[in-house]
Amino acid sequence: MITIDKFNFSGKKAFVRVDFNVPLDADFNITDDTRIRAAMPTLKKIIADGGSPIIASHLGRPKGVEEKYSLKHILAHVSKLLGVDVQFANDCVGEEAGIKAAALQPGEALLLENLRFYAEEEGKPRGLADDASDEVKVAAKKAIKESQKEFTKTLASYADVYVNDAFGTAHRAHASTALIADYFDAEHKMFGYLMQKEIDAVEKVMKDTARPFTAIIGGSKVSSKIDIIENLLDKVNNLIIGGGMAFTFEKANGGKIGNSLCEDDKLELAKDIMAKAKTNGVNLVIASDAKLGDKFANDANTQFADAGNIPDGWSGFDIGPKGEKEFTDVIMASKTILWNGPVGVFEFDNFAHGTETVAKAIATATKAGAFSLVGGGDSVAAVNKFNLADQVSYVSTGGGALLEFIEGKVLPGIKAIRGY
Repeated sequence: MITIDKFNFSGKKAFVRVDFNVPLDADFNITDDTRIRAAMPTLKKIIADGGSPIIASHLGRPKGVEEKYSLKHILAHVSKLLGVDVQFANDCVGEEAGIKAAALQPGEALLLENLRFYAEEEGKPRGLADDASDEVKVAAKKAIKESQKEFTKTLASYADVYVNDAFGTAHRAHASTALIADYFDAEHKMFGYLMQKEIDAVEKVMKDTARPFTAIIGGSKVSSKIDIIENLLDKVNNLIIGGGMAFTFEKANGGKIGNSLCEDDKLELAKDIMAKAKTNGVNLVIASDAKLGDKFANDANTQFADAGNIPDGWSGFDIGPKGEKEFTDVIMASKTILWNGPVGVFEFDNFAHGTETVAKAIATATKAGAFSLVGGGDSVAAVNKFNLADQVSYVSTGGGALLEFIEGKVLPGIKAIRGY
């Protein structure tokens, strides 16, 4: 498999799939340009070589052509960061796109309109009535798959080279993230710098692991993290469970959790996880105390209590001081750290201390030589909130893609280029 460093883009047009799915305010101003900045090294490499990047992305979840999801809103910012007056095509597969792509000169760049304005990008029919018959649904799916082939072929026709730098969509077998790769031979398709860094970081954690290996899994529900947890139980030395999901484990252990979040239908699952951890010799860590609130609000009245003895009318919204020490001790003794999900309602300053303590412990352990990977929207938001993003080894831009990669699944966007 060829790497972007070894490829000379001189005189080549490169179809570059990026993830510019950035948040916009009501006036279409970008409120966080992290994803755009992350793709700049790849785009600048192509231009520096004398190549021409044809930039393609989605934005939001449009149900057709919707003005608020137009990539023209980010054009000026992309041009500013790239240092090139980026051209814009008002369609991604229309006549204008083809003409502008064909006319691109070395060092010029073109941004295509939102790929998801077309149902063919995702390969799913739109506008089907809920009560549509099975025959209608089958016919619609067949039709979209056929038109998707032409859509993909058109996108591929613009370029000599395909570069995938959109890790955030690597778990989707969409036209521009996976199918398009079939139109390029092995010497003319590759990962961009960001995509390669994401893959390297996850594989370092999951395959080239320095031990002890600690995973910190937080969030509200066990059900949303079960696949990750089960995959990690065969790999980690320590598994820290935090956030709302911890109370499902507490209740499964016979604890009294007051009004804390709990998935009663997952109690047996929690017991199974604890049993498997014991069988595998995994140190499963749940905070022994919690910071409680009498309502879900920043101005809630608070108190501390043992996590398994919470009074009625109170809910656990953060770990307590004992839990902070328990988590910190494990993290500080680790050589590889994976963090996915906060350990409290960190959006409220009143319940952010536990998550901040975890973030600081990871930063300190990293400084001492551990490799740390932080991923998942809330975890990334947390390290940014506490200004610690530059003090961990790697912060992933992928959400669902990262989770599925950690779960051990083969991601279509990766397989399309390297074959596995």
